Amino acid sequence: MFIDSHAHLEMPQFDLDRRDMIQRAIDAGVQTILNIGSAEPGTDSLQKAFDLVERYDILYMTIGVHPHEARQVTEAYYESLVAASSHPKVIAWGEVGLDYHYDHSPRQIQRDVFRRQLQSARRVNRPVIVHTRAADDDTAAILREEWGQGALRGILHCFSGGEALAQAALAMGFLVSFSGIITFKGAHDLREVAGKIPLDRVLIETDSPYLAPVPYRGRRNEPAFVLEVAKTLAHIHNVAVEEIARHTRLNFQRFFQLS
Repeated sequence: MFIDSHAHLEMPQFDLDRRDMIQRAIDAGVQTILNIGSAEPGTDSLQKAFDLVERYDILYMTIGVHPHEARQVTEAYYESLVAASSHPKVIAWGEVGLDYHYDHSPRQIQRDVFRRQLQSARRVNRPVIVHTRAADDDTAAILREEWGQGALRGILHCFSGGEALAQAALAMGFLVSFSGIITFKGAHDLREVAGKIPLDRVLIETDSPYLAPVPYRGRRNEPAFVLEVAKTLAHIHNVAVEEIARHTRLNFQRFFQLS
C-alpha cells in the first residue's frame, strides 16, 4: 500500500474526472493522499480542499500560503488560517517556503511570510510542509532560526535541492519527499542525493497535477502514478518496491501520528 504525501486534487485540472482519478489511485494501491490545501487569498481553493477531504476517507489535508502568493497575505488572512487549522483532518501547515526560481512574490516578502507561517504552525501545533526552489541557503537558515530541533518537525516536499540542504533538514528532524523528478533522465544528481537519505526518513509524492513521472511525463499527473516514484527509489536503494512502500507508509504514519 502506497501513500501520496503531496497532491493538489482540488485544482481545476481534475474537475472532469476527480472521482475516477481517486478510484484509479485506490485501485493502484494508494491508501492515503495528503491534499495540499493551498490557501490562495481571494479564491475558493481552500474551501474546495475542505469539501474534498470531507467527502473522501483516504484524504487528509494541509493549509498554507505558497510562496508564489506571499505578496497577497494580510494579517486577517493569517488569523483565518489559524482558525481553519482546527479541522480534524488538517494535519500540517503548508506548503510554505521560498521560490527564487519564479519570484512571483518579492524575495523579502517571501521570507517574511515564510517566517510568519512557521510561527503560526508552531502556535497551532502542526508540522510544516516546505517548498523550496533555488533558495537552499535561505531556506535552511530560516528553518534553523524559526524551527530548529523542536518537537514540531517538517517535510521538504518535491525535493530537488542539493545534499547540503537535505542533510540540514535531516539534522532538524525533517523528512525528505521525492516526486517524479527523480525519474527524469537528467536527474542524476538528485538520484545521487536520494541514495544518501536513510529509508526511515523518506516519503514519496506526486505533486499532482504537476511533474508526472516517466513514463507519463508530459501528461497530467495523478496519485496513481506515485508507484513510478517508488520504483525509481527502490532501484536507487537496491531494494524491492514493496520495501519502499512499507518504509514510506510507516514514515508518514509515524510522522503524523496516524494509526
